[in-house]
Amino acid sequence: MHSVSFNLDSDQARLHELGYKQELKRQLSVVSSFAFSFSFISVLAGITVTYNTGLRYGGPLSMVIGWIVVSIFNGFIALSMAEICSAFPISGGLYYWSAKLAGKEFGPFAAWITGWFNVVGQWAGTASGEFAFAQILQVIILLSTGGANGGGYFASKYVVICFHGGVLLIHGIINCLPISWLSVFGRIGAIWNAIGIFLLMILIPAVATEKASAKFVFTHFNTDNGAGIHSKIYIFVLGLLMSQYSFAGYDAAAHLTEETKNADKSPALGIITAVSLSGLVGWGYLIGITYAVTNIPYLLSSENDAAGYAIAQVFYLAFKNRYGSGVGGIVCLGIVAVSLFFVGISGVTSNSRLVYAFSRDGAMPLSSVLHRVNKYEVPINAVWLSVVVAFSMALTSLGSLVAFQAMASIATIALYIAYGLPIFFRVTIGQKSFIQGPFSLGRYGVLIGWLAVLWIATISVLFSLPVSYPITRDTLNYTPIALGGVIILTFSSWFLSARYWFRGPIRNVEVEL
Repeated sequence: MHSVSFNLDSDQARLHELGYKQELKRQLSVVSSFAFSFSFISVLAGITVTYNTGLRYGGPLSMVIGWIVVSIFNGFIALSMAEICSAFPISGGLYYWSAKLAGKEFGPFAAWITGWFNVVGQWAGTASGEFAFAQILQVIILLSTGGANGGGYFASKYVVICFHGGVLLIHGIINCLPISWLSVFGRIGAIWNAIGIFLLMILIPAVATEKASAKFVFTHFNTDNGAGIHSKIYIFVLGLLMSQYSFAGYDAAAHLTEETKNADKSPALGIITAVSLSGLVGWGYLIGITYAVTNIPYLLSSENDAAGYAIAQVFYLAFKNRYGSGVGGIVCLGIVAVSLFFVGISGVTSNSRLVYAFSRDGAMPLSSVLHRVNKYEVPINAVWLSVVVAFSMALTSLGSLVAFQAMASIATIALYIAYGLPIFFRVTIGQKSFIQGPFSLGRYGVLIGWLAVLWIATISVLFSLPVSYPITRDTLNYTPIALGGVIILTFSSWFLSARYWFRGPIRNVEVEL
């Protein structure tokens, strides 16, 4: 235990009040905080990767209207998280919030459950994001060598996993750099995402020789999903999955609070601004590229040039039909790939800070090793653990893409459950004891918190619904099984072991100011 009796700046003093000494270098600004969250959300990458789901289940109407619905409810989640983050600006983020808001009796249990859901969700999110980069690289190579109908080279699953491992290795190396360097990458990623979205939303419909009507873009509802689902309500809610997946990851700013200046304000503003701007520009991107959609069955068919990767086919055809060559479309797909590259950097950064904080409180195996920092004040062991785990998770794709897709869904569900738990404790057990920080929702905090919790409960059910009938081994949604596994492991580890020794956040400094 370290005793502090000298004057500190306001950020260090607040961190010491929360029980921790300053070990990470505090160099990030509010702009950097926003940049990391905006880059990690990356609606440019998220929409591109999941556009097939939106087209299949409801099509344009489901995507355009669904995006608005999802944006509003994610706004409630972001506001609630920002308010709590302002009160507890610490790298542990969600699990620390749960520990403090659930009270002394339930705090350790709440911290354990929230922390592990957050860790698993972040690892799975990084794994799925890096794998999406590898798949886009696979499609770029396919189209560059003639496409599926022209004898193009389609990389095997073993080559794709090598792409995945290679980009993870690069991101691990980058994350060994000082936080000032990572801040630069975060800002470049945010700028790239913003420019890429505006460029593609204007360029693709402008280049396309065959355009959809405004009526099609805003009102067409696709019921021809080829999945045996005919209920319009069911189809619409499944279409929401595209939008919801695209919003995951905005807790990144919370995990960088101990490296951020004005930590009780900047990360909160970063979270809100990132979600708000993502909702706005993402909607514009969806509308823009959907104007270039004229034949949904063909775009979803594995017989097209992009082997069924709908948005790649949209880009490719837009340029090929006008100029006789699809090179421009391949370049546009490359813009998305670069966006995913920056997502991966932010993902590993956020993962490593969460692992660092969780192990600092003794919650992880080899905690004494994982919370060490190097000479650049970077938790380097936590960085490489995040890289290794993300690669290991992607190995499931070698056995079954269905199993891997379930893991990708777990990334979203586990993250949002981790988001929801501290918000739930804030509006229930901790409602009276919660002391608001500089960013406050005032009397509306409880109402907004409940709306956030109800939405998280809703999407957890949506991600577990069957997406194809009849249900067989190949069409079964394995998400509930995978989620059940996470729940069983987390709760059993608590009751069999952790409840005897884990006491929640551990103070490592005493303040005498």
